[in-house]
Amino acid sequence: MLDPFDSAIASFAPVLPLAVAYSGGADSTALLQVCAQKWPESVAAVHVHHGLQAVADDFEAHCRRFCDRLAVPLMVLRVDAVHAPGQSPEDAARRARYQALRSFTLANGHIQSVALAHHADDQVETVMLALSRGAGLPGLSAMPRQWRRDGIDYHRPLLAVSASEVRSWLKRRGIGYVEDPSNTEQRFTRNRIRARLLPALEDVFPQFRTTFARSAEHAAQAQRLLEQVACEDLAVVGSPLVIAKLRQLTRERQANALRQWFRDACHTTPSAAQLNELLDQLAACATRGHQIQIKLGSGFVVRQGAVLHWYNP
Repeated sequence: MLDPFDSAIASFAPVLPLAVAYSGGADSTALLQVCAQKWPESVAAVHVHHGLQAVADDFEAHCRRFCDRLAVPLMVLRVDAVHAPGQSPEDAARRARYQALRSFTLANGHIQSVALAHHADDQVETVMLALSRGAGLPGLSAMPRQWRRDGIDYHRPLLAVSASEVRSWLKRRGIGYVEDPSNTEQRFTRNRIRARLLPALEDVFPQFRTTFARSAEHAAQAQRLLEQVACEDLAVVGSPLVIAKLRQLTRERQANALRQWFRDACHTTPSAAQLNELLDQLAACATRGHQIQIKLGSGFVVRQGAVLHWYNP
């Protein structure tokens, strides 16, 4: 009988060639090892050098040695992951990492798929963070198992595998990896969840990884349905938004359509307070003279005659 790690990989069937995001840590090491064995000469490794730690060069050197042993080509991407004022270091590093991966795939047209080594514990941590922030369905959906962007398929084949199962798989095979010292720093919220909350959940709800993943799947399914409804409503309302047609929708469908419009057409996200203020103004917008100008996301939404516009000054 296959263990959870081997079972997850057995069902992983990406379009080749495949690039594996490889940090040198346990999870990406296991993923790269098994992918290189399964698809020899069709796998490349991509290592993002953040330059934030003194050990970053040591990580790169370890990755080069490991890839040499596997006969896997390695591309090292150097990024500036310094966080902006008000931005968390984790978020800055994550954004820089994904932008580097995106640039790499666009520059290497032969790459068809990218594999990321996020596992079940990462998924639980993501759900917990979303709950702590009062997130809606997009946040509670957590990390998708697969998605497509810029013509590239992205995969997370280990989302059903726990961190301990990944490490057990490596230990049985005597495969080494590096430990990122920042993973134990309690100043990071995700690390506190990992160190304090996950053991408590394990004690009270032993199957929490499976049940949390199921809830995230339900949230993702519901979010896809809401997006379909929003697209149908926006096809009637138009863009820019015709106020009279928008007012014919229920408040809930107005909110749903507005979120979709701001995300897709304006590339911004309103806060709950900003969206509620706009909905209140729409409810009161019964005359031509009613003016609307509200700070929303990274810009402003204004009424111009019969329609709503959004702009970023």
